[in-house]
Amino acid sequence: MPLYDDPTARPDSTVNVGPRHIYPTAGDHHWQEMRPFEAPRGDPDWHEIHVYTDAISYAPGETVQFHGSTNAESWTIEVTRDGLKPAIVHRQEGLPGRATPMPADAYEAGCNWPVLHRWTLPEDLASGFYLVESSVARQQGGRFVQHHFFVVRPRPGLHPGRLLHVLPTCTYTAYNDWGGANHYGGSHGPARNAMSPRLSLQRPWTRGLVKLPENAPRICATVAEPMTPLRYDFKEWSYANGFSYYYAATGWAQYDRHFVLWAEREGYALDTITQTDLHLRPALLEGYACVVIVGHDEYWTREMRLAIEDYVERGGHLARFGANFTWQVRLEEEGRRQVCYKSNAPKADPIRATGDDARLTSAWEDRHVGWPGATTVGVNGLGGTYANWGRFTPRGSRGFTVYRPEHWAFAGTDLTYGDIFGAEARIFGYEVDGVDYTFRDGLPYPTGRDGTPDSVEILAMTPAVMAEAPLESYTLRAYVGAHDWYEKAEMIHGVADAGTLARSYHGSGMMVAMRRGKGEVLTAASCEWVMGLKRGCAYTQQITRTVLDRFGAAAPPGPAGD
Repeated sequence: MPLYDDPTARPDSTVNVGPRHIYPTAGDHHWQEMRPFEAPRGDPDWHEIHVYTDAISYAPGETVQFHGSTNAESWTIEVTRDGLKPAIVHRQEGLPGRATPMPADAYEAGCNWPVLHRWTLPEDLASGFYLVESSVARQQGGRFVQHHFFVVRPRPGLHPGRLLHVLPTCTYTAYNDWGGANHYGGSHGPARNAMSPRLSLQRPWTRGLVKLPENAPRICATVAEPMTPLRYDFKEWSYANGFSYYYAATGWAQYDRHFVLWAEREGYALDTITQTDLHLRPALLEGYACVVIVGHDEYWTREMRLAIEDYVERGGHLARFGANFTWQVRLEEEGRRQVCYKSNAPKADPIRATGDDARLTSAWEDRHVGWPGATTVGVNGLGGTYANWGRFTPRGSRGFTVYRPEHWAFAGTDLTYGDIFGAEARIFGYEVDGVDYTFRDGLPYPTGRDGTPDSVEILAMTPAVMAEAPLESYTLRAYVGAHDWYEKAEMIHGVADAGTLARSYHGSGMMVAMRRGKGEVLTAASCEWVMGLKRGCAYTQQITRTVLDRFGAAAPPGPAGD
C-alpha cells in the first residue's frame, strides 16, 4: 500500500506542520529576498526522516546503501519502479531510527550520515527510475514523508528496439538546495547568502524534484492578462505548500516522468541512465540505436559531450526534446560532487591557474571556453533562453512556427510553411535554445558566426529573449529581470555596453536537424516539449513518434575505435 492515501496531496498535509514563525517585513519586501531551503527541523517533538543513497545509479545485483537521519524510533522505506505502471519492488517497516545532525556545509561536503538500511538489487531488476519513499509516524497524527531516487542502469550489450533515456541529473543537482545552497543561491559564503560552486550528491533531494502533486503549477503556467501585474504562480504555490523554491525548474517529477509515461503508453521500451553514467560509463551507449534526452539539460561535463559526439559520429542517433544547453561542469569524487562557478569561473574557478581555460566551468559560449553547444546538439543555450513566462515574451505564440514542412520529421502531419504547432499545449518555454541565423528567400539559415556547424538545418523556430521586458510601469520586481542579459554580454563579448547588449538581447528557440559523421541529431529545443505529449497535442506527439521510430529502427553504431 502507498505510504499515504492521496498521491496528489502534500505528504504531510494531514497534520499541523509545526509552530508559526513570525518576522517583520519592510514596505518593499519581496519573495526574492526570502529563499527558504529544506533542512531537518531538529525538533524532537516533530518526527522526520531524511534519506539519501550512496550512489545515483546501480547495476543489477549491487547493494544500495540508504544513509539517513531520523528522530523517530522507527521508520518505513518503500522503493517503487516508477512509470506508467508503478511497481513496488522493496518495502520494509520498523527499521530502527537514528538521529545525526546535519553538517552546516552539507550542500557541498555531503551529510556524512550513517547507513540506516541496505538492499541488494535482484539480478533481474529492470533498468529504470526507482522512487524511494521514506516515512515516519508523527505523534501529532499523520506521517512525515520524504522522497529520493536512484536509477538501475542496463547491462552492457545489444538492446534491439530499446531506447536509452538519459536523465539530465547534473541539472537536478544544480537546482538542489537541500541543506543550504545550490548553483543559484543559498547560505554559502562569508555572509551565508551566496550560491555554492561545489555541490554534493551525498544528500537528499529537495521536496518536489522527485515527486509532485499533479496540480503543481509549471513555470509557463498562465498567459499574461493585458496590463496586469506580474504573476509567478509556481513561486506562490511553492510557498503556500512547502515545496522547494526551485521545484518547477527541473527534476524527474517536472519533466522526465511525463515523457516516460507517454512513451510507455505508446509502447516504446526504455532503459535509463543518468548523466553521471554518461560521464563515467560511456560504454553504456553501445548497443542502442537511439539516445533520448528530454526536459531541462542545462549542465554537462566535457566528458559527457565527447561521449555523445563519438556515439553520433559512429552512427548513433540523438533525439533531444529539451533545452538550455548552457553550462560546463566538472564531476569530482567519482561523480559524488559537482563543480560549476558559472559566470564567476574566469576569476574564481581554481582550474584557471592551470591555463586550461577550455575546462572553466562557465558557459560553453563563454569566450574563454569557446565550445558552442551547437557542435554537439545543433543549438546553443545562450542563443535562445527565455520565453512565455514572467515578462519574457509573455504573450508569445507558445508554439513553434514551421519553416521546412518537407523535412522527414514532419511526416504524417499536415503542417505547412508558417503553421504554428503546440501553442494550445504551451510547448514553447520556459527556456529554449537557438542559433544565430539569417533569412534568405523566406527561410532561416544559420550564419555560423556562433560556431554552428554547416550541417544544421532549421526546421521551426519562435522568438525568445534574454531579459524581462521593462517593468517601470508596474513598479514591481521581476524574477530574473535583466541580470542574465548583462551576464551573456560579458561572457561572450567581455563587456556589457550598449553595443554588446544590443547584440545579446534577442534570441530564438529552434527545432533543428544535424548530420554528424555517420549519425544524426534531432533537437526540439524547448523545455516544455513534454507538455505536448502530456496534454495531447497531436502534432507534438506525431513528430516525437516519427523521430523515435526512425532513430530507434536504425542499426546501433559500430564499436568505438572502428
